[in-house]
Amino acid sequence: MNRFGKALLVVALVVVVGMAFRVSWNALRDVARAIGADSTAALLYPFVVDGLMALALVATLVLTDRADKRFALRVLATYTVASLVLNYVHGLVPELHGGSVDWGRLAGWDPANWALVLLATSLPVGSIYFGSDLVAKVLHHRPIDQSVDGANAEKSTQIVMERSTSDMAGPFPEPVPALVAPVPVEGLNSVDSPAEEESTGRVAVHAVAAEQSAPRRATGRVPEAARSARPVRTAEELLTEARSATAEWAVEDLTAEGIRKTVRTSAAKARVLRETLRAERAAGPVEAMA
Repeated sequence: MNRFGKALLVVALVVVVGMAFRVSWNALRDVARAIGADSTAALLYPFVVDGLMALALVATLVLTDRADKRFALRVLATYTVASLVLNYVHGLVPELHGGSVDWGRLAGWDPANWALVLLATSLPVGSIYFGSDLVAKVLHHRPIDQSVDGANAEKSTQIVMERSTSDMAGPFPEPVPALVAPVPVEGLNSVDSPAEEESTGRVAVHAVAAEQSAPRRATGRVPEAARSARPVRTAEELLTEARSATAEWAVEDLTAEGIRKTVRTSAAKARVLRETLRAERAAGPVEAMA
């Protein structure tokens, strides 16, 4: 909605509220006369009740704290109900219109009359208390600091600008070519079978194309505390550990997978350890791995 539309809406609201106040003003003035107010007090009485309603409405629009806003809404609801009750009584008692009713007499039933007189006489005192509290809350209200919002927005923009290229929606980098050419399908048939591998001791190596990954930013040197504390074992140490771990194994249990899991080494070294241990079991000690 543009400014003209908003201004027109506000003007229309003020006109409607003004006419409603004029209608309510007549009833509240007669009620004030019935509870003993003089002509001046009766003239100001409607401003005390309906005026506080307008003040509570403005405070509700200004305050941003949830507790303060709830308090202003409760004051607005309470005085709206009180004004409605007094206007309703004014419509039920015709004597109030001509001012011929006795002082302090708003209803024929005594308990109802006492309650109505208490309500009518307590509204001015409540207006002083609640009005002062609402004004204090509005004066001590601190609106949202625009400079803080601007700083947060600038910080968010800077974070977006500093994101890595892979996170941005812009053009992606050129694909990295494969480091090793893939092996043709026909060439796979010529690879040594597992039986030939065990008899010859050769390890079949399959050429696989390197996986392409997105470029990563340099993270710097890995600190000493983050590095693995396990030392690198030599071939002799690895063979000694394998001998000790598999001393009670049968020859049939000497498999590359079992040795790999036991001594925690790579698959290639596990196959070499398997052949070495089998050779030792068959023909005595052999020369250690180079």
